[in-house]
Amino acid sequence: MNTARDLALVALDVAPGRSVEQGDLSLALAGSELLDLVEAGALAVDGDRVVPGGQPVPDDHLLTEAAAAAVRQEPYESVEDWLWRRGDGLSAVYSKALESEGLATRTRGRRIPLRTARTELAESPERRRAEERRAAGEPVLAALAAAAGVQDEPSGEPAEGQDEFDDTVTAVLAAVGDAVMELEGVRQRRAVENAAFDNIWRGGV
Repeated sequence: MNTARDLALVALDVAPGRSVEQGDLSLALAGSELLDLVEAGALAVDGDRVVPGGQPVPDDHLLTEAAAAAVRQEPYESVEDWLWRRGDGLSAVYSKALESEGLATRTRGRRIPLRTARTELAESPERRRAEERRAAGEPVLAALAAAAGVQDEPSGEPAEGQDEFDDTVTAVLAAVGDAVMELEGVRQRRAVENAAFDNIWRGGV
């Protein structure tokens, strides 16, 4: 199961009118990759640290890149540091990868400027799998999609047959949520600073 790819696919298939911040999505994708690598045993989370797991990396070039870049000397890196380092520009990386694999296409109308070009998903087994997981309310994917702004926060208790999150999943999801909140705080501060600058500039004209 590749939660990172599934998240990227459902993010590109987001409902019209819903805005997804690319920074939030990048952080959620980094968290997804970490959970995929932990599930495979290629990495592990010990406390708040990302440590080597000893098992082979899944056959996916993006997960291979992520695992290869992991810090492998003590004291290793924290989950938070992983999210910010690996998440830098990661949404664009996944978008380009899906396009190169024929799972998505960049479309432009004749009268649409380049800057408004958008990515559309092709019909594929990968897209159907991602949508099936989303429609089923698979809890890890749902939590990550909510953190990325792709969908609303899941509510209520886990559905029948779905277990509570284990400690590692809980820790990674909490770190993703904290990072997204921190990024939103940065955006808000910049908006206030820019507005103040604009007021000063206009007052001096």
